[in-house]
Amino acid sequence: MSGHNKWSTIKHKKGKADAARGKLFTKLIREIQIAAREGGKDADGNARLRAAILAARGSNMPKDTIERAILRGAGELEGEEFEEITYEGYGTGGVAFFVEVLTTNRNRAVAEVRHKFTKAGGNLGTDGSVAWMFERKGLVEIDAEGVDFDELFLAAAEAGAEDVERGEPHAVYCDFSLTNAVSIALEQAGFSVLSAKPTMVPTTPMDVEGDLALSTFKLMTALDDLDDVQNVYTNANISDEEMERLAGD
Repeated sequence: MSGHNKWSTIKHKKGKADAARGKLFTKLIREIQIAAREGGKDADGNARLRAAILAARGSNMPKDTIERAILRGAGELEGEEFEEITYEGYGTGGVAFFVEVLTTNRNRAVAEVRHKFTKAGGNLGTDGSVAWMFERKGLVEIDAEGVDFDELFLAAAEAGAEDVERGEPHAVYCDFSLTNAVSIALEQAGFSVLSAKPTMVPTTPMDVEGDLALSTFKLMTALDDLDDVQNVYTNANISDEEMERLAGD
């Protein structure tokens, strides 16, 4: 899983800017509503909801906003009905993309996602066309400030994690079924958990650089900027230096 955390690091930084204009909050609220609708409003018994609340708190979302989103998802307040959809496709150079969407309008969502692929010189694929290149894992993001990485690594291993990557935040990977347990164990060990969520890890990573890295990064960003898109995954492996350069341009 080495290198998979680079996009998460960039998204974490980007999210701070998005929060200022409410974009990040919109995505988080949708995730909270879906989690409450699917698993109930008790976060102790609903791992997905607990993860969504953690992410919302980590982005400084007001408590009453979180509570209203939970109640809407649980059907106790009126709200929009969201549908979960995944899209798969290829960017330039055969780079694979897996896109998770929450939308109130399926036709709008597919049109917007297809437009971004086409504009970038790629194409939207059929279901299953790239999903086989990814494996679902659990991702626990830890605030890196003041953290001894070796201590985190040991604590994560004891909790059942499979891998830990340095970053801002640090990324702890585990079997998907252990996501909630690992996040709780790390909290109890004194680490600040920013989020605990499912993720898609590429099983067939593809090294990209130069113009291909630029086009891949632009498509990742364009898809992520769509209101209906919750998560964007790619099998592109871009070096730390290249990713930082692209993010700074």
